[in-house]
Amino acid sequence: MIETIAELRTEIELDLQSIKDPASLEAFRLKHLVKKGTIQGLIDGMRAVPKEDKPAIGKVLNEFRQFVDTAFAQAKEHIESNDTGIEPIDVTLPGRIPNIGHVHPIRKTLDRITEIFVGMGFSVAEGIDIEDDYHNYEALNFPADHPARDMQDTFFIDDSRGDIMLRSHTSPVQIRMMKHHAPPIRSIMPGRVYRNEAVTARSLAEFHQIEGLYIDKGVTFADLKGTVISFAKQMYGEHSTFKFRPSYFPFTEPSAEVDITCYLCSGKGCRVCKHSGWLEICGCGMVHPNVLKNCGIDPEVYSGFAFGFGIERVTMLATGIDDIRALYENDMRILKQF
Repeated sequence: MIETIAELRTEIELDLQSIKDPASLEAFRLKHLVKKGTIQGLIDGMRAVPKEDKPAIGKVLNEFRQFVDTAFAQAKEHIESNDTGIEPIDVTLPGRIPNIGHVHPIRKTLDRITEIFVGMGFSVAEGIDIEDDYHNYEALNFPADHPARDMQDTFFIDDSRGDIMLRSHTSPVQIRMMKHHAPPIRSIMPGRVYRNEAVTARSLAEFHQIEGLYIDKGVTFADLKGTVISFAKQMYGEHSTFKFRPSYFPFTEPSAEVDITCYLCSGKGCRVCKHSGWLEICGCGMVHPNVLKNCGIDPEVYSGFAFGFGIERVTMLATGIDDIRALYENDMRILKQF
């Protein structure tokens, strides 16, 4: 029995050295000090000790038990006095790298386009998403029965006035600029727009535009071409291939659309470019005299041009994404690339 006590003392002294935190303190208690622990096992073993040996062995066992209780109390006091509630740091483990967000491709494109036009002397103006019929259509030379209204499927808002809608372009910001600022005006208007269109690989019902407006004396179509070409070369590279083709918009006359060679098929034809080999990047034209009159600007004195870009389309050109829906599906495998 004396030898058993000595062996257990050696084991307990080693276990005491391993107590470093509340968890190891509790492990020591459960191993040695509970009813089914090692100390109680020794006490239960006293039944088998001869009667004449019990006084001597009992004394040794009591001294041993006092030693263990005192050592445990000291270890507990030490742990509690140094416990800050913070788990210890294992400096040998590799560091945890936090997930850091980054700018969305659409935001990057907007920032890049804005940077280019600001560098050409344009200011930046923003407007409201909910517009009335006058600013969204009528002031832009869209009469109530004009077939051009069918070009833009509008999201109307249920309102007692009957003419409240989500803006179908950022052109209403141009109207407000011309009404409240005297020429010269040179500004771009970025923002979100809404059209009741089918969602496909190249179109969405909710997307972004950035429009531009320049009003001054003696502004010509040559100024428009120079501005758009300068932008295209800065955005897509000096060797970009593009073309102007006649078009129609109620608020500009003459009007044109600007196409750039499809980046996916290099002009051979694919589903994104509708097998034409070209992608439209811009609609533009000289501001219609009626629009100038509606805004209180004399078309005999001033002239100007306007243009508009679809940001998602520009982003597809810049990134090589072949499906516009991928920009909004929150697929991190795609977004992390940019």
